[in-house]
Amino acid sequence: MKLLEAMFEKFLWNSRLMVIAAVLVSLVSAAAVLYMSSIDAWIMVSHLGDYISPTITTEERLALRAETIKHVVEIIDGYLLATVLLIFALGLYELFISKIDIAENNEGASKILIINTLDDLKNRLAKVILMILIVRYFEHALNMQFDTPLDLLYFAGGIALLGLALYLTHSHGDNQKH
Repeated sequence: MKLLEAMFEKFLWNSRLMVIAAVLVSLVSAAAVLYMSSIDAWIMVSHLGDYISPTITTEERLALRAETIKHVVEIIDGYLLATVLLIFALGLYELFISKIDIAENNEGASKILIINTLDDLKNRLAKVILMILIVRYFEHALNMQFDTPLDLLYFAGGIALLGLALYLTHSHGDNQKH
């Protein structure tokens, strides 16, 4: 009976290695999103030559400016999403497979990439996801039409809630250090 129990426990323990699939897919997805965001950034920068063209009208220049700002926000959003995927992959690996020795022994390694508990992973992901939500909010704000004073009040309320969320995550992080 002890042999069967030992074999089953070994099987259970080794089943954690299935997480490698999630780690690899997250890394590939992070690379894909980084690639797409970088291509988008290159395309956006290549179109900026049109901005100084003397042949475009003021209205066209303003439209190009607004479109460029929208693209910048989308690019930032893409890079933040890639960061979430990278942190998720590294966190899963550290929690379920093995510690990343090179990260722990390297003074230049970012502490954000060293994950010791599931709560560490959740907190780091939550902060980056909050940043993505903030970027998305302002991306939508670029296209908002303020037809009534109530629309402007809703917009201001949204900004206040974002500020509160940032304050709470910042103060939560300070409490963990003490």
